[in-house]
Amino acid sequence: MFVRSVLSSYSRLLAGVSLALMAAALAGCNDTVAENADPPRPVLVATAHYDAEKPERSFVGTIRPRIESDLGFRVAGKVAKRLVEVGQTVEIGQPLAVLDEVDLKLQAEQAVAEQTAATGVLAQAAAAEQRAKDLKAKGWTTDAQLDSSRAAADEARARLNRAERSVELTNNSLSYATLNADARGVVTATLIEPGQVVAAGQTSIRVARFAEKEAVVAIPETLVGRAKSGAASVTLWSEPGKKYTAKLREIAPTADPATRTYLAKFSLPEADDKVSLGMTATLTLSDAATERVARLPLSALFNEGGKPSFYVVDNNGAVTLKPVVVKSYESNDVVITGGVEEGAKIVALGVQKLDPGQKVRVVSSLSF
Repeated sequence: MFVRSVLSSYSRLLAGVSLALMAAALAGCNDTVAENADPPRPVLVATAHYDAEKPERSFVGTIRPRIESDLGFRVAGKVAKRLVEVGQTVEIGQPLAVLDEVDLKLQAEQAVAEQTAATGVLAQAAAAEQRAKDLKAKGWTTDAQLDSSRAAADEARARLNRAERSVELTNNSLSYATLNADARGVVTATLIEPGQVVAAGQTSIRVARFAEKEAVVAIPETLVGRAKSGAASVTLWSEPGKKYTAKLREIAPTADPATRTYLAKFSLPEADDKVSLGMTATLTLSDAATERVARLPLSALFNEGGKPSFYVVDNNGAVTLKPVVVKSYESNDVVITGGVEEGAKIVALGVQKLDPGQKVRVVSSLSF
């Protein structure tokens, strides 16, 4: 009995030791499995960005006035004073330059004297005509004398009319001795100096009007169609954050023989005082009817007999397979029109080794 009791206790001891050893072994295995668990897979991502299928094109241009007038005197003469300088702003009717008025005043006085003489001659001829009429009514003169008196009176009236027109013309010529601005603008050139003798119509002052401004750019022949039908906007180098709507006003019918570009003029109806003449501007052309698409690496596309899809990484690092609408394939990119949202993070490489719901870690570059 004693021996049997000892053997039974020994057996229970061995069983307890075995269980303890097995538990320790299992715990060690769990630790090893936990230590050998795969970390999140590092992946490169590309950001989905939708833009016009035909990208915008930009060109450097210059702000110019739509109307730049070459002003000149309407009469010949010697320049007495020039009243403006280049860059000066002028208002409507403001004097720009003045001619010597001595000869013009003499011509005006001469015309007034001729008018006075013609008035006296007409009075005398009219009185003679009236006397001839009275005598003819009484039968004391002939028809020939009456016709002669009437012809002399008509000639005197014509001479007076001519003298009056001469007075008006000389007065106009005298007013033309002062060159006035015909619109609000800025002086861009002065081509005369005091003492200079100028001819009638000779360019004296060049004024750029403020009424309307435009951007002048050179457009390549491949984009002439877009310039005519697309949308355009202008930004200034001095104020790049503000856009001005631009409308095509004129495009050259022929290309420049040296650059093979077409000179285009875009009006700026919303231009304010910040848009100064001569400023450098950037004209942007876009196709308003172009579909918005996103270009992503061709390696990001996952397609195994189903719909083309992308793996999208969420904020928790899990990937989700989302089908997309493919518009076209390019050499290195795939063009899509929808399926993923703007700004979504798309796995760019190794999509064949991923599973939906798998945890990944976004990296900026892969090192080997």
